[in-house]
Amino acid sequence: MTTTPTIETGTPVEPPRSGRPHRRDDARGNRPVARRRGRLLKFGHWWWALPGVLFVLAIHYVATSIGGFFAFTNWTGIGSFDIIGLDNFVAIFKDPTKIGALGNTLFLAFGAVILSNIAGLALGLGLNRGLKTRYILRVLFFMPVVLSPLAVSYIWKFIFDFNGPINIALKAVGLDEYVKSWLADPTYAIWTILIVLVWQNTGIAMVIYMAGLAAVPVEIEEAAAIDGANLWQRFWNVTLPAIRPAVAIATTLGLVNGLRVFDQIMALTGGGPAGATETLATQVYKQSFALGNFGYGAALALLLTVIILVFAIVQQRAAAGGSKEK
Repeated sequence: MTTTPTIETGTPVEPPRSGRPHRRDDARGNRPVARRRGRLLKFGHWWWALPGVLFVLAIHYVATSIGGFFAFTNWTGIGSFDIIGLDNFVAIFKDPTKIGALGNTLFLAFGAVILSNIAGLALGLGLNRGLKTRYILRVLFFMPVVLSPLAVSYIWKFIFDFNGPINIALKAVGLDEYVKSWLADPTYAIWTILIVLVWQNTGIAMVIYMAGLAAVPVEIEEAAAIDGANLWQRFWNVTLPAIRPAVAIATTLGLVNGLRVFDQIMALTGGGPAGATETLATQVYKQSFALGNFGYGAALALLLTVIILVFAIVQQRAAAGGSKEK
């Protein structure tokens, strides 16, 4: 028979439960240790993230604000400067080469978005089936995304070379009239860059669409097939509305990456021939670091930032409006 232990005054004391240490309450019956732990769990050690937050603010916002300020000056990178207002922006829109660079930027951005999304959606639909080799094919199609843009561009530069595999293949089949200096021809150079962009960005679009397709209920497609809908009708009326969020994410990411394309152009053509492949990003680099016009380069960078923000906001609003209608 177990006896209850007592203290000298004779007051019975409850024995501690097995496996749990006995915790003493304060005069008000509270447990300060448990309350303190609960407060830590509720708020967390938020100050641990403070260095990272300050670092992000300094790099992304403070540096961007300083660059935006220099866009209204004539600073050369050394010495003093004068505030010249909107003169840099007026000079940008009066320069035909900068207008051409803006046109090339929009062409590459929208061309890469459209083609890579179409190819990524087609691959996602194909690899969403029960193929035995679908996992291997997914890895192979996604592999270009994780490769260095510079390394990929130099490989494609060898492919597009006058003595490269493309021209060798054309000569082998008797199509000598189609042999060209692809990277040195102002007409075709921009298209070679577009091919490289689409080839490297299709994998990320494929992954996004596969994630969206995984959330589409199979029962809905089966019901549409029973009702007599063909393959295209099921895709257009059932699958595509269901993956609308994936479409918004893929197009927004693709558009942002296309607007700030830089590595592929510098590795393939360097902005040539005769400025045929210049973009706003390459012009920012050349004006700032090659020519020393930091104020003018900052104005170009600010213009590119505004364009990216405008298109990203418009794309998100369009996607949100479509989802509300649904």
